[in-house]
Amino acid sequence: MRFNRVMALSTRDRRPTADAACVDAVDAAREAALEVAPGEIGDYLGYDVEEERTVTHRFACTNAAYRGWNWAVTVVRASRAKVVTVAETVLLPSEAAVLAPTWVPWEDRLQPGDLGPGDIRPPAEDDVRLIPGWSADEAPGYDPAISEAVWWVAAEAGVGKHRVLSPIGREDATDRWYSGERGPDAPIAVAAPGQCSTCGFSVPMAGALGRVFAVCANEQAPDDGRVVSLDHGCGAHSEVVAVPAALAERPDPVLDEIAFDTIVVDREAAQPDPA
Repeated sequence: MRFNRVMALSTRDRRPTADAACVDAVDAAREAALEVAPGEIGDYLGYDVEEERTVTHRFACTNAAYRGWNWAVTVVRASRAKVVTVAETVLLPSEAAVLAPTWVPWEDRLQPGDLGPGDIRPPAEDDVRLIPGWSADEAPGYDPAISEAVWWVAAEAGVGKHRVLSPIGREDATDRWYSGERGPDAPIAVAAPGQCSTCGFSVPMAGALGRVFAVCANEQAPDDGRVVSLDHGCGAHSEVVAVPAALAERPDPVLDEIAFDTIVVDREAAQPDPA
């Protein structure tokens, strides 16, 4: 039993020996590479033993577009054969090769704002921002005879939707909106004369998000038609008092006649005589 274990380990750790005929087939490998890429085969870089009678010869690629890449030509020799055969010729990158960036799936490459007309971005099946909603006939207390007005109130809670916003999705939206350009820390909000919570152009939102956010309805405001936090603000606040015209008039400029002398110049007299 011990003898068999030692034999198994020695067989597993044994590496293939280099076949002399395959190792010496450098010229044949170079000719095969020149047939694939004429004028792009550079210096010989050595060989790698793949199998007992399989060797891969490597040549530098002189193409400027593939700097750091190597041409690899694999040669083989059949058992008891004297002739070496070229099995494969490929272009492989080395450690110094310039490679394309790691492939990123299309749905992961999209960023907020990238979608245009006609683009479709379906949510993932396991999107944690969504949870199953109530269908109309499964909703507790559903009555087909209920009035349309009352049923719209129930629809606000997600009745009739296959999926609704989950607590995680609501928290993500709240953090994103509140910490963005329409939150309380935006420069325009810091310098604003009042907050959106006291502005007449602020339209309340329904649901839990309405306790933190509203929609701006002032066409003169930079956030018109957008969600803003209640403690956001801008210079187009509804309660901003206009400055009276009398106070808005600027006084005449004050001339410094102490440090500088005032000289009245006659422009017509200062013009040179054309004659």
